[in-house]
Amino acid sequence: MLCDILRWPTIMKQLTFKLILPLTVISFATITKWWYVLPIDAPDTLYSGFPLPFVGDGWHTSMSLQIFILELVTDFLIYFLFWFLVLFCVNKYLSTIKTYKIVTVGLWTISGIIILGASYIASVPEHRFYFKRPYQMEIMQTGYKFIWQHTERPDYYKYHPEDKKE
Repeated sequence: MLCDILRWPTIMKQLTFKLILPLTVISFATITKWWYVLPIDAPDTLYSGFPLPFVGDGWHTSMSLQIFILELVTDFLIYFLFWFLVLFCVNKYLSTIKTYKIVTVGLWTISGIIILGASYIASVPEHRFYFKRPYQMEIMQTGYKFIWQHTERPDYYKYHPEDKKE
């Protein structure tokens, strides 16, 4: 019994580096939520992020992004906690998880490609980084998507018909 208790931190540390971190990166990059919002004193914008919106279109140039660091870190930690709890419960209560080298290498390869791609996108000098979103916004519509799915921008006049010019 005592040996099992002393062994758990080592097992979870191995699972963290072999499975949990790469699964976190992969799920963080592929499964998200889109938010169609009206920021105060700004144009309608599409944001992405689950459970908090952390990236959206920039307003100062067409190919820029606004990235909110606090929301990004919070979202990443929630994904990490989810995978940690799932794998912890499976490993402790259902069956022991054995990590094979081919699976670990495959997951880390996919994660590495995602990290390199995200780093490349984040290195564009036109992007604006904020510690926290500096404005309030009114959420008009939300939905879930995979990263490869295209999200159509909802019709602004559906929510504000009084602004429509005849």
